[in-house]
Amino acid sequence: MFKGLPKVLVVDDEQDILEIIRHSLAKEGFEVHIAANGAQAVEQAKKIKPEIIIMDVMMPVMDGMEACRQLKGFPETQNIPVIFLTARSEEFAELAGFEAGADDYISKPVRNRVLLSRLKAILRRRNTLSTPEPEKYDFGNLKIDRERYVVEYDGKTLQFPRKEFELLSFLASRPGRVFSRDEILENVWGNEVLVVDRTIDVHVRKIREKLDDKFIYTVKGVGYKFES
Repeated sequence: MFKGLPKVLVVDDEQDILEIIRHSLAKEGFEVHIAANGAQAVEQAKKIKPEIIIMDVMMPVMDGMEACRQLKGFPETQNIPVIFLTARSEEFAELAGFEAGADDYISKPVRNRVLLSRLKAILRRRNTLSTPEPEKYDFGNLKIDRERYVVEYDGKTLQFPRKEFELLSFLASRPGRVFSRDEILENVWGNEVLVVDRTIDVHVRKIREKLDDKFIYTVKGVGYKFES
């Protein structure tokens, strides 16, 4: 639950876009903060701890990709969801955004209804996942603490962006169970959030790299499963 109005940080170097989004979100009851580039976004996020960040990709000083990478690297901001805004609609740009740790991706020109729907879906999903059961999984050399968003592997604490952590936790909740892509998208991203087909593959690959290519296995033509 939020204390007061949910805080949103909007980041864009175009003042007219900032004002349009700020006005739209304020009407919906959000506390809106703004920044003009990625460097400002990182500093603002550390200070105000927003519930979600809406950020342009192409900006001066520091672009959105680098800002997102930095935010995911700080403990105090790594779990803040990030929605990217960009005029670039090619799939490679979307994949690059997810690689950087983004939770969703919306192409400009932005439609207010779409933006609000995606933003609210992510916030609802975040609240739903705030009290998972069970809170901890112990698989010997791999431990997952869902309450503290911590993964320990071979005695070391690993940094996982929020979506990677939620994907790993979801698959680990039923070892041996094969989950289809649709089930994973619905339970990890939410069925109101639109993502490209390869989003799951990107996240699975990054998890495997951190866990020495163990635990998550592909079931061809079906989906993925976790094996301890």
